[in-house]
Amino acid sequence: MSRFLVVGGNGFIGSHVVDELAARGHAVAVFDRFSGTRPRYRALGVDRIVGDVLNAADVAAAVPGHEFVFHFVSTTSPATAESAPTLELSTNVPASVELFRVAAESGVRRMLFASTGGAIYGDQDVLSMHEELAPQPISPYAIGKLAIEGYLRYFQRRFGLDSVAFRISNPYGPRQGVGRRQGVIPIFLNELAGGRPLTVFGDGSMVRDFIAVGDVARMLVDVAEGAPRHPIYNIGSGRGVAVSELVDVIGRVTGRAVAVEHRPVPPTFVDRVVLDTARFRAEFGEPELVSLDDGIAATWEDMLAGGAS
Repeated sequence: MSRFLVVGGNGFIGSHVVDELAARGHAVAVFDRFSGTRPRYRALGVDRIVGDVLNAADVAAAVPGHEFVFHFVSTTSPATAESAPTLELSTNVPASVELFRVAAESGVRRMLFASTGGAIYGDQDVLSMHEELAPQPISPYAIGKLAIEGYLRYFQRRFGLDSVAFRISNPYGPRQGVGRRQGVIPIFLNELAGGRPLTVFGDGSMVRDFIAVGDVARMLVDVAEGAPRHPIYNIGSGRGVAVSELVDVIGRVTGRAVAVEHRPVPPTFVDRVVLDTARFRAEFGEPELVSLDDGIAATWEDMLAGGAS
């Protein structure tokens, strides 16, 4: 049993990682603002630490005593970072640097950071993105994530803080709120539930790599429990799905008629994102992934039950 602190553990991916860690018998603490009425994770026996990652005193009090620290907090989404490009630099980057500093001083064994695989590589002339590609981010959100990855390398070299960055493709599933306008699947399902047309940027040929959040949690915890040989791992399904295909799947799964409204593609959108996960599979085995149909069905059921907010 290891001692884990999950920073942002009451969020979308973080809450699923908390459940996975607890199910595997680890001691888990969650550091979050807990702005909702109840924890989003389901696990019992989890320590709750109320605080704000932007508050250095809260971070200094939360980190000591833990062997492994997951970092899921982000004050921005791709959309909000686009409208306020300096927000990444004034919030997420300095908060992450302070978190890493405290972790290094507290003797944390490994820092585990949720980066982005859906935007960090940019437009590349390859069928799937592998970790050896030079990142070419074109959005403030992705530029900020790459900067934080750079600080992880600094703390590894300067202070010996072991770390792993996870470049996660396009996760979706239960507990994914629509308020931040992040994630095309919950956005589409929310529009469908409200009887509105689905907004498709371009002609629907844009390709994304969708992965169910439960699969993400299992893959991240596999790395956390193991002996990773690399500082960066792609986390995705490895399968590209065009937006037009996604619309068809949503209509089939929900049994509802789907209307589509096309709009111009924003200039910072990447046309194709499919992640090569060979590095993960070579070290940790072939993950059993939920099918897109089953994953969307679970997400739709959760949304209708009021699970997403």
